[in-house]
Amino acid sequence: MNNITQCSGKVRTETDLIGTKEIPVEALYGVQSLRGFENFKISGRLMNDYPNFIKGMALTKKGAAIANHKQGNLSDAMYKAIVQACDEIYEGKHHEFLCSDMIQGGAGTTVNMNANEVIANRVLEILGYEHGQYEFCSPNDHINLSQSTNDAYPTAFHLGLYLENKILAEGLSSLISSLDNKAKEFAHVIKMGRTQLQDAVPMTLGQTFKAFANGLRKEVSNLNAAAEEFLCINMGATAIGTGICSEPGYSKLCTEALKDITGWNIVLADDLVEATTDSSVLVGYSAALKRIALRVIKICNDLRLMGSGPRCGIHELFLPEMQPGSSIMPGKVNPVIPEVMNQVCYKVIGNDLTVTLASENAQLELNVMEPVLIYSLFESINLLTNGFNTLRTLCIDGIRADVENCERQVKNSIGIVTALNPVIGYKNSTKIAKEAMATGKGVYDLVLEHDILNKEDLDTILKPENMVEPVKFNIKPKH
Repeated sequence: MNNITQCSGKVRTETDLIGTKEIPVEALYGVQSLRGFENFKISGRLMNDYPNFIKGMALTKKGAAIANHKQGNLSDAMYKAIVQACDEIYEGKHHEFLCSDMIQGGAGTTVNMNANEVIANRVLEILGYEHGQYEFCSPNDHINLSQSTNDAYPTAFHLGLYLENKILAEGLSSLISSLDNKAKEFAHVIKMGRTQLQDAVPMTLGQTFKAFANGLRKEVSNLNAAAEEFLCINMGATAIGTGICSEPGYSKLCTEALKDITGWNIVLADDLVEATTDSSVLVGYSAALKRIALRVIKICNDLRLMGSGPRCGIHELFLPEMQPGSSIMPGKVNPVIPEVMNQVCYKVIGNDLTVTLASENAQLELNVMEPVLIYSLFESINLLTNGFNTLRTLCIDGIRADVENCERQVKNSIGIVTALNPVIGYKNSTKIAKEAMATGKGVYDLVLEHDILNKEDLDTILKPENMVEPVKFNIKPKH
């Protein structure tokens, strides 16, 4: 694997437990990173495909350096160089060297060592040494000081997911705003409501879009509440939660440092052994994503139904025409944006099952399936974020109402007899509905024909505004 923007072809030799490897001299990664690159060519999605994951790692390593420096375990020069390297990575630099596959064995060790080696080699540059001169700054002894993959890796993805959630929540809020705008625009467009795909009673198209918006609005708070749990970390747990290889007070210092760096309410887990093996926070967040996906599927299915036609379907909506819909049927245009959004949501629901199974496979003091678990979450967030933007800009914002067809369907519907039921009674309403079905005549005409109500009273009851919210009528039938 070559992730070097400029490569001279020169190499350096590095050694680890397994043996030696030749590394491009320009590379900030080292031997353990390279082994991971070679072993795990699995998903094709790399660590640097998710910059917030890398930012989470940079924050974690910086917080550890602050704590280690306060405990006197890092020199001032080493500490400042580590902080500088972490800040550069947080700002988006050196990401081309952080290229571990998101799915890997080893419970995240490759990712952690990839970060350790990149930071160490950047520190060596800052301090005036050559890449690989680890006697002056070691990936393990200095960058990974007082840490294990089993606390640094979970802390990094917790913080990375928290950052990612902010982007997702903003995208969801923008989609809700778009739906709110359509609710206002369509507030006076009368249409038929339907239950079990059958005509029910009148409503406004605005009420439909308001319901879409309000349903998703509930999910924003649910999503953010689930994300807040990411701020509970296990730094200082080291290998299994006992804190071996760290000094007393390190956990508290590291947690305080991360809280100061981010301004977030980061807290240390009460039981580090429990926190090191548990992934229920990730399961809960995945469930929040699935809830959103299910709501969005419902919205997109409704849009497809309401836009069906244009002449032989419901066609209450004009969905934006994005591309020709068939290679054989001239003039056909398909609802491609709701369709792709549905597919995004199906993938999110599938990822939720992966999260569930990966979480279930925690054994003894560690869950080694964390890589696929967090990959699934980052992918789901990324898919939903892109999907929300696509749905909003290429579909929702451009929807128009087929006002004439909506009104025509209401006038021709037998369902409007329900609006007459409180005034003329169920028996008369049933009689009118049955005759309308049998003859094809309209409910309006039959009520007048049978002299049940006069025209003025009938028009009052059947005013659009009187059929879409509770109303009390002082009207009596003629018989």
